[in-house]
Amino acid sequence: MPDLLIELFSEEIPARMQARAADDLRRLVTDGLVEAGLTYKGAAGFATPRRLCLSIEGLDAESKPVREERKGPATTAPDKAIEGFLRATGLSKEQLEVRPAGKAEAYFAVIEKPGRKAAEIIAELLEPTIRNFPWPKAMRWGAGSLRWVRPLHSIICLLTDEAGAEIVPFEIDGITAGNTTRGHRFLSEGAITVSGFDDYEAKLKKAHVILRTEERADHIWHDATNLAFARGMEVVEDKGLLAEVAGLVEWPVVLLGEIGADFLGLPPEVLQTSMKEHQKFFSVRNPKSGRIEGFVTVANMETADKGATILAGNQKVLSARLSDAKFFWENDLRVAKAGMGDWTDGLANVTFHAKLGSQADRIARIAALAREIAPAVGADPDKAEEAAKIAKADLRSEMVGEFPELQGVMGRYYALEAGRATDVANAARDHWKPMGQGDDVPSDPVAVAVALADKLDTLTGFWAIDEKPTGSKDPFALRRAALGVIRLVLENDLRLSLDRYFDAQLLRLRARQNGHDETAHQLLNEMLDEIADHGVFGAAVRTVIERFDGDTPDAVEQARTEIPDTSENLLAFFHDRLKVFLKDQGIRHDVIDACVAMQGNDDLTLLVKRAQALSAFLATEDGENLIQGFKRANNILSQAEEKDGVEYSFGADVKFAEGPEETALFAALDGAEAAIGPAMEAEDFGAVMGAMAGLRAPIDAFFEAVQVNADNAVVRRNRLNLLSRIRTICLSVADLTRIEG
Repeated sequence: MPDLLIELFSEEIPARMQARAADDLRRLVTDGLVEAGLTYKGAAGFATPRRLCLSIEGLDAESKPVREERKGPATTAPDKAIEGFLRATGLSKEQLEVRPAGKAEAYFAVIEKPGRKAAEIIAELLEPTIRNFPWPKAMRWGAGSLRWVRPLHSIICLLTDEAGAEIVPFEIDGITAGNTTRGHRFLSEGAITVSGFDDYEAKLKKAHVILRTEERADHIWHDATNLAFARGMEVVEDKGLLAEVAGLVEWPVVLLGEIGADFLGLPPEVLQTSMKEHQKFFSVRNPKSGRIEGFVTVANMETADKGATILAGNQKVLSARLSDAKFFWENDLRVAKAGMGDWTDGLANVTFHAKLGSQADRIARIAALAREIAPAVGADPDKAEEAAKIAKADLRSEMVGEFPELQGVMGRYYALEAGRATDVANAARDHWKPMGQGDDVPSDPVAVAVALADKLDTLTGFWAIDEKPTGSKDPFALRRAALGVIRLVLENDLRLSLDRYFDAQLLRLRARQNGHDETAHQLLNEMLDEIADHGVFGAAVRTVIERFDGDTPDAVEQARTEIPDTSENLLAFFHDRLKVFLKDQGIRHDVIDACVAMQGNDDLTLLVKRAQALSAFLATEDGENLIQGFKRANNILSQAEEKDGVEYSFGADVKFAEGPEETALFAALDGAEAAIGPAMEAEDFGAVMGAMAGLRAPIDAFFEAVQVNADNAVVRRNRLNLLSRIRTICLSVADLTRIEG
């Protein structure tokens, strides 16, 4: 069984495209081979800046012959039907066979395809693969029609077995497949002839090309850490940068340089970001001082002076870059030390969204909400409001203008320079978090209050203007914002009524939209005060309207009808995101649905505790059997209520019980009610589920021994009311009708 080697040698491929391209080459070729009837043992794709490579082991030497039979139309079918069948099979009418088919006769096509040599199949497959390769961006060059990421120079296409190596005859756009490639652009000379993958990889290494990306990355990290260690320093880990740099060089040469003394006073995040974004340098930290004092650069060359000239040139360019960063930093410090007023005032001229006002409008809403949230998360309301008002000030700074990824980080430095308290400054940095799944969640109360207010304002704002995520489209990252709120609440074990805060922000938005209507504006703000005191939207509306003499303004009536619907829809969105979040914990969607149906479903911590307890209970034999018993009771009861036209919801009396199993069920239900009520109030869901487990055996025994629909009408009614008690007790824990299976 031969092995296949393919190399596509070109000008430099952008680092960000290499891994995907290697995988695409492997997928497209192997899928095509399998579809053509060739199987293989293994395949691997590789990429360097100048080449894509595919190695396939254990490929079939040829495809197997195929014999296929197809049944066609009846012999009496219209001519057009027969002609269509002929076109589909590629046969003539004389080549068809006539066979009995039921009560009539029909045409049958027998299609035989002989086996084909692997080389023939590969040559046929490669041209469309190369021509239609899914590069994010491609180019044309010269007079040819081929499009590739960069000009393509040569192709290796080689089949190797015990007898030797065979070049697969293939040509595209004037480039003929062969068995030669080239090594490093500067450190090797002439063509390299190869006879198979192992020979290819070994000769490339001699020609100063490391084929495997992970080997280049390991080499870079090993040399960088050793050089830093020798000077008592440490390299700041950055896996993303390491992967990118490994895609920029074929023969990595690691060099360590020093940062000029003039720049050591810059914040470490500024140094790291500037060097990474502009120069692709790794930062080197002094573990004793915590300062960034050096850098690692990776050259693609070995030089006689051991990289001294390269390092000197890099240091010169770096100094120019860091001079810019120092200029931004010093200018920003002047504004920060003056209190950041220029920045906060300037946010009034920055539009957040055409329908949601300026950044200053948004900050006012966030500050008001952060003040409301603060007591619930253990934060000082004044500090939460203060932090919210300056949290986005750094968006106007020169440093964040140059490096947007430093938003928040620079805000903390500037807040400290402005004389703000440490927890207020930390909130300016942390209110953006969590930015993604692996990001840390802030735990400082002030930061938590501002982070929640920021994300809740974003969500309520876009819900208010009906800009919700649809399908895979989420241009305002609202799913990420909702997940951020969920993680903030759950990981800090917060007890918040989200619905209250939804309503408050929706009212603030409505008040802004109706600012020209003084009466409506006043009433909407009074509703906010009522919600802040009581947290119930409906009661707030009624209380405020009672104070108003005369007709209620249209804006208030509109708020009364629209806000509850918007708030409910947003809460449903949170529940959907919570299902996704809890899936990794093994909690099923139907379990979440069963708990969402209960009161207090806007308290995510309570909801998750209930769901976790129910999920654990359902995983037991008692839980599984109790669900079946509940569903049986509910089905019998629902059918009887529909048939009789009455609701059986009260009046079950133990004196009508006719057997020990029925009497035992009465006693078990009495005991469960006595235990479940206090446990639910105490939110001890473990105890609740324990009490539920105690019902399993009595319910099973009852259904085994008792006929619910007895001939005696009094006994039947009593037993149906007894089933109603089962249903009521079970539904007091969760809506078990939503549990699947």
